[in-house]
Amino acid sequence: MNFLRGVMGGPSAGPQPSGADTIQKLCDRVASSTLLDDRRDAVRALKALSKKYRLEVGIQAMEHLVHVLQTDRSDSEIIGYALDTLYNVISNDLEEEEQGYSTWWSLPSFDIMYSSQSAKEFDFHVRWPGVKLLTSLLKQQGPQVQQIILVSPMGVSRLMDLLADSREVIRNDGVLLLQQLTKSNAAIQKIVAFENAFERLLDIVTEEGNSDGGIVVEDCLLLLQNLLKNNNSNQNFFKEGSYIQRMKPWFEVGDDNCGWSAQKVTNLHLMLQLVRVLVSPTNPPGATTSCQKAMFHCGLLQQLCTILMATGVPADILTETINTVSEVIRGCQMNQDYFASVNAPSNPPRPAIVVLLMSMVNERQPFVLRCAVLYCFQCFLYKNHKGQGEIVSTLLPSTIDATGSSVSAGQLLCGGLFSTDSLSNWCAAVALAHALQENAALKEQLLRVQLATSIGNPPVSLLQQCTNILSQGSKVQTRVGLLMLLCTWLSNCSIAVTHFLHNPANVPFLTGQIAENLGEEEQLVQGLCALLLGISIYYNDNSLENYRKEKLKQLIEKRIGRENFVEKLGFISKHELYSRAAQKPQPGFSSPEHMMFDHEFTKLVKELEGVISKAIYKSSEEDKKEEEVKKTLEQHDNIVTHYKKVIREQDQELEELKQQVSTLKSQNEQLQVTVTQQVSQIQQHKDQYNLLKVQLGKDTQHHNSHGDTLQVNGIQLEEVSKLREELEDWRSRHEQLQGQLKEKDAVIENLVRAKKLSRASNPSRTELLSQMKHAFLFCFRKELELLRTQIQLQAAEISKLQAENQKLQPTAVAVQKEGLGLGRCTITIVLRAMHGRCTPLRGISAWWLSYCQSEVKALSEEKASLQQQLDSSSSTVAILQDEKNKLQQEVAEAKKEQDDLLVLLADQDQKLSALRSKLKDLGMPVEDEDDIESGDQADEDEDGDEEEQD
Repeated sequence: MNFLRGVMGGPSAGPQPSGADTIQKLCDRVASSTLLDDRRDAVRALKALSKKYRLEVGIQAMEHLVHVLQTDRSDSEIIGYALDTLYNVISNDLEEEEQGYSTWWSLPSFDIMYSSQSAKEFDFHVRWPGVKLLTSLLKQQGPQVQQIILVSPMGVSRLMDLLADSREVIRNDGVLLLQQLTKSNAAIQKIVAFENAFERLLDIVTEEGNSDGGIVVEDCLLLLQNLLKNNNSNQNFFKEGSYIQRMKPWFEVGDDNCGWSAQKVTNLHLMLQLVRVLVSPTNPPGATTSCQKAMFHCGLLQQLCTILMATGVPADILTETINTVSEVIRGCQMNQDYFASVNAPSNPPRPAIVVLLMSMVNERQPFVLRCAVLYCFQCFLYKNHKGQGEIVSTLLPSTIDATGSSVSAGQLLCGGLFSTDSLSNWCAAVALAHALQENAALKEQLLRVQLATSIGNPPVSLLQQCTNILSQGSKVQTRVGLLMLLCTWLSNCSIAVTHFLHNPANVPFLTGQIAENLGEEEQLVQGLCALLLGISIYYNDNSLENYRKEKLKQLIEKRIGRENFVEKLGFISKHELYSRAAQKPQPGFSSPEHMMFDHEFTKLVKELEGVISKAIYKSSEEDKKEEEVKKTLEQHDNIVTHYKKVIREQDQELEELKQQVSTLKSQNEQLQVTVTQQVSQIQQHKDQYNLLKVQLGKDTQHHNSHGDTLQVNGIQLEEVSKLREELEDWRSRHEQLQGQLKEKDAVIENLVRAKKLSRASNPSRTELLSQMKHAFLFCFRKELELLRTQIQLQAAEISKLQAENQKLQPTAVAVQKEGLGLGRCTITIVLRAMHGRCTPLRGISAWWLSYCQSEVKALSEEKASLQQQLDSSSSTVAILQDEKNKLQQEVAEAKKEQDDLLVLLADQDQKLSALRSKLKDLGMPVEDEDDIESGDQADEDEDGDEEEQD
């Protein structure tokens, strides 16, 4: 055990001799005992001593414990004791670390591998010690253990099963194990992610209560950060798995935000950091943009803005929320537009940007909060020309609110720019510089801004006011901020350079600042002054005679010296704060005094430092050549722009042509399908034509064959078939009418005969028969009129059929002219088929015409006979009408006589009832009326029977 020697340093509080002797005896017992129970008891005793005598147990019992792991795998209890003992020996105690002890146990690879295998066992007494031991090994020998697990078959996959363990203590320790396992190892991170780690971890966070959960939620969030940070593959997998949508419930906070627990603050802080990991500016731009859009569509950005504007949120959570919102909207136009529309819940409502800027220029606010607001404003304006224009427009004279009822973002920036707080000056200058970043049009617009410095004095331009503050000798931080604003403003804007040089005090001030030998604190200001003067030379259009490029160079040569000027210019990039600001976009300074440089400004310095140094040494001839080259380049750029426009138009035309080609292809495919169908139909028609040709030879089926031919051909032949069916229907109806007419004639004859026989005895029946006869005649007239109409329609349809038959040949010619994609051979087949259709159709039409004419003739004859019958029926009706009138008179007389008889009968009944009542009063027996009526009825029946017998 040479590798264990010298592992302790400092004073030794060694164990008692009895303890050392006991450990030695237990080790001998483990090594020499043949019974498993004896070895188990000895290992259990070593476990009990391992916490107090950790070093001694490690030195004397390590080999024996490893041997137990090799030989006694079948007994889970002794394996658990051995693993617990190893864990107690290897783990570092906090007290020993504070006292200066260092214990680093280098276990053999077998022990590490067996610890990994033990963590995969399901038995609690083996699995839990194995998990703890493996976690401790990863803390002390991370890379070695990671490599062993990585090469182990299904090593990572089986460790992932710990997250699904129903025993919370194992699941929670499994999360800690995976935390250590995934540190700084991209390969293991990818394997864990593809083993469904995101799903399981998010489920655990949800089960534990999201941000209101305990330490388990914190551990899960730390593991998620390990899996996602600087791992583009896992980030893409997280986004495509729709796991961003599951983060939204994390940030649902209530109206009452007071009394947050420390654990909730920690959890929410880690959740915000996890969102920032997905949208970090250091990620690939495409991946960041896709995550930003996903966060907008799922409502996560809206939820973050709700926290941003809520009251009672702890300061550190509010600061981190601002930073998170900043990176969610950075460079994403959709998110930036939404953020511009967010209003604070105030009366009246104010834009969130205005509320945040009020915090930034307020010197009472915490430093980290002001830095976060500045970063948020920078991210809002990053590649956002629309937002830049809206900010600058609030400073222009035409858009300033004359009533002063509301404060705009531009007014807040100007107020911070000229306040007495140097940090507010610096933040406002940097924010305004970002509003001008890479936007030459806004640089020109900002020249129109006029400021009222004091009552009674004329307003001065914003540019002039910035230079006035510079010359007043304010704090270094204020001057650095104003110089960065002026350098950003004048770069790549010749008009702004002209306005700057038009003030005669500006150039002498800059040259005086650069030429002086000031202290170390002022060197940064000298370097920025040199940069501003170099920009005034490089972007000078020579419109001012006294400040042409050549004259400014001569001035530098006389008053400063070229070498000295370049040296002072180099002070900027050599500064420590410059290097720190160039690392990342977010301002990350520990104190306000260190806020000197902005990340975007460092890019500008890096771009201009070299070209300005070269421009100082160039002669007038070189400047002329450079001007010519610039003009040539501008012409070339114009030509390129023109050709780009032409190419863009051609691309659009090409896209349209591609769409037309695709449309024509689809139409061509449809026509090909149509042609195929038509060819198959033509073949079918040929087969049917041959079949019909055979059927036409049979006399018995002549009529049916013509009907089939009509059905086989086009739309016109179908109409002929319909006409034929209608004619057949009409014929059957005509036959029915004739049968009905005969039946009715027979009925009329019977009625007339019956009338003559029973005219005197039954006048009412005769009248009824007359009415029926009249109704039947009326129906006959209607049916005859309908028959005439049908015959006329039939004749018109026959004429139409003949005309359409004649048009079949021109139709075939028109089909040939349209050219539907058929070849010459196909068109010939179609014409032959049409000719084959027309030939039998002509014969059929002639036969059908003659047949219809004969039918019309027969119907005309039937019409004449029916007319005769109608005339005779009319005369009969007239006779019957006369008889009807006579019968009506007789009926009236009979009714009158019947009424008189009824009156007499009523009187008689009254008299009879009066007599019966008198007889009853006298006590005489009287029969009831019912008995009398029944007796009368019986008498009538007997009389009737006798009459029948007679």
